[in-house]
Amino acid sequence: MVKTVVLVSGGGTNLQAVMDAHLFGEIPNCELTAVISSDPEAYALIRAKSANLPTYVVDRTLFPNVQSFNTAVEQKLQDLDAELVVLAGYVHPLGHGALRQYEGRIVNVCPVLLPAFGDSDMNSMEPYERAIRAGVKLSGATAYFVREGAGGPIILQQAVEVWEGDTPKTLQRRIMEEAEWKLLPQAVALYCQGQLTLEDDVVHVAGERK
Repeated sequence: MVKTVVLVSGGGTNLQAVMDAHLFGEIPNCELTAVISSDPEAYALIRAKSANLPTYVVDRTLFPNVQSFNTAVEQKLQDLDAELVVLAGYVHPLGHGALRQYEGRIVNVCPVLLPAFGDSDMNSMEPYERAIRAGVKLSGATAYFVREGAGGPIILQQAVEVWEGDTPKTLQRRIMEEAEWKLLPQAVALYCQGQLTLEDDVVHVAGERK
């Protein structure tokens, strides 16, 4: 079983998608070990407790700087013996230590089809606003391995049609429902089943056509 720790900061809808998939047996060989929140008031903590998952808080506001906060997060991941780290609405860039230690073992999902709009602030409405302004016909979401800088090696992508008259909020909701909530559990499942191989920044999925 792959010991999996989920990092959260907010409402926890992506966390809920992972927990639901795990509950229904859609993520074999995965042990959801714990949920760590950067905000003690995050609703994601309530979701995790309702699922009887251990929860921990590393409160960003209690640390004098980003480095000390990231060090505390890294230490908690080590204490929990994490083998896979899942970012589910976690709003803080991970520190260099965690990125090095868990290279190729940190999974995130973002509301764009990378590399398009990959420099957007993914914790704001910017990706949806930019997609609408650009007049793209397809947006979507990307599950990827986190590394230094924006984006990372792509695991899975799902396109979502941009409708005439879409607002950033309507597009955001549709991308979450049709793409993000599906891709993140799928990416975790593929990892936990040993079906992902990372070579030269390209992710190969076992059984997928090349």
